[in-house]
Amino acid sequence: MTDQNPPARIGLVAATAAGRRHADTLTAAWPHARLVEGETVAHALRTAWAGCDAVIAFLAAGAVVRIVAPLLDDKRTDPAVVVVDEAARHAVALLGGHAGGGNALAEQVGALLDARPVITTATDAVDLPGLDTLGWPVQGAVAAVSRAILDGEPVQLIADADWPLPALPPNVRAADEDPTSVGYRLLVTDRVVSPDERTAVLRPPSLVAGVGASRGVPAAEVAELLHRVLAEAGLDPASLRCLATADIKADEAGIRSTADALGVPLVTWPATRLAAVDVPHPSEVVRAAVGTPSVAEAAALLGPDGRADDAALLVGKTATAMATVAVARHAPRGRLAVVGLGPGAADLRTPRAVAELRRAAVVVGLDQYLEQVRDVLRPGTRVLSSGLGAEEARARAAVAEAAAGRAVALIGSGDAGVYAMASPALEYADERIDVVGVPGVTAALAAGALLGAPLGHDHAYVSLSDLHTPWEVIERRVTAAAEGDFVTLFYNPRSRARDWQLGKALGILAAHRPPDTPVGVVRNASRPGEQVHLATLATLDPAIVDMYSVVVVGSSDTRLVAGRMVTPRGYRWRS
Repeated sequence: MTDQNPPARIGLVAATAAGRRHADTLTAAWPHARLVEGETVAHALRTAWAGCDAVIAFLAAGAVVRIVAPLLDDKRTDPAVVVVDEAARHAVALLGGHAGGGNALAEQVGALLDARPVITTATDAVDLPGLDTLGWPVQGAVAAVSRAILDGEPVQLIADADWPLPALPPNVRAADEDPTSVGYRLLVTDRVVSPDERTAVLRPPSLVAGVGASRGVPAAEVAELLHRVLAEAGLDPASLRCLATADIKADEAGIRSTADALGVPLVTWPATRLAAVDVPHPSEVVRAAVGTPSVAEAAALLGPDGRADDAALLVGKTATAMATVAVARHAPRGRLAVVGLGPGAADLRTPRAVAELRRAAVVVGLDQYLEQVRDVLRPGTRVLSSGLGAEEARARAAVAEAAAGRAVALIGSGDAGVYAMASPALEYADERIDVVGVPGVTAALAAGALLGAPLGHDHAYVSLSDLHTPWEVIERRVTAAAEGDFVTLFYNPRSRARDWQLGKALGILAAHRPPDTPVGVVRNASRPGEQVHLATLATLDPAIVDMYSVVVVGSSDTRLVAGRMVTPRGYRWRS
């Protein structure tokens, strides 16, 4: 997927002049990529393997296989390998497609070299999410369950809670939906289980370990206590989301090194926050020492984001001579991505927007916008579509789906926060939901690019729709923009039912700037039927404008240069 960033260290290996030219193209685009030299090509490839996160080899695939075969260790730690042919016609993800990011890297190489990316990972080839690409540890019979998903065999999804998973194909069903289904299972749990040859286990980030310690506690003591506590409670350390402690312990090497060894962050809280958490085993001795009656239990309950009401204490404080550990389980939170699709053209849609659409299990939006992105959605994605005028209903539906624990994308055109769906959705979204905002290219920016550089200085956006805003308020805002000499962009400028507001607004502007002030009208920016029209305040005919248009009125400094609107960046003060 091109939405991922390239690996931090990329080694390029080439044997021919053509390969070096292709490598130069990549190094020009990626400062973190370098050509690796060696006494032989094999030596260079081995050097790149040892010192880089990914390797791009401009060599024959067979030669690469023979050289790296003895070096293979573990797909979770081996570098990704992408092979590019002599003519740069194909970029093949040879190794580390999922775990190493090879599939994404092949697509990125393809985009830079105009080569066709070749993805050999089965799930990516048929556009299904790989179990090892969900961002969580996965254990057990991953290959067998993945094959069953690919083959359309029944797979039971058994989850301890409603986690916001991406869309899964119809043959993956919750156990209670099809109790007669037997065979393969996908468990989502933080409990210790012993999976058989037909069971894969996803480890959700549900556990937080609170840690208290005396000054100078050995890391071995913290780690041993933590693992013992988890084992006795039947909890898997792969589900640890973070370690948490008091601010005063932020520099405690024994705690920090334990977090580093587990590969989880260390979160710290001030004593005042910890003291406000109700815990079963407060201690006045601890209060006297650090200012709070609880460190381990309170920190475990606060977790990474300070929401103790979402947590349940599974293991109360358990102590050794110098360390204390408690463990809490935090409830899953729904995920709402508010996604701006841009003005319409697919190549103006950001990679992050595409990633969120593919991450979602439910996509909510206006019917005509959903048609623009159906080819991006994964199989099994549930689509909730509605027509014009149902903005509030769409917002409520998206929030309700996220509050139920699902991964949801709510889409809008342009930027979802500009006259679009972010505002109504966030009015309803509460603390049960994680919200992700994905910016998009607005209609104003697309129109500005087509017109030239009309937004080169201060500008104001005004919607002329009085469906939700009284005209008296709109008129005051247009007047303020006119008096302030702002370049003014009109959204929703004119419709069949609202045919006079644009003329009135243009008249207000005309009273404060010259009649030859440039005005640009862009209709269907970046979409089929795109039209660009230039006029002036004196000559613009409002009848050519409709709801698919953006109207850009220049300031008194805006000029036409070679048929393009240009607003100078410098102020020109007038007496």
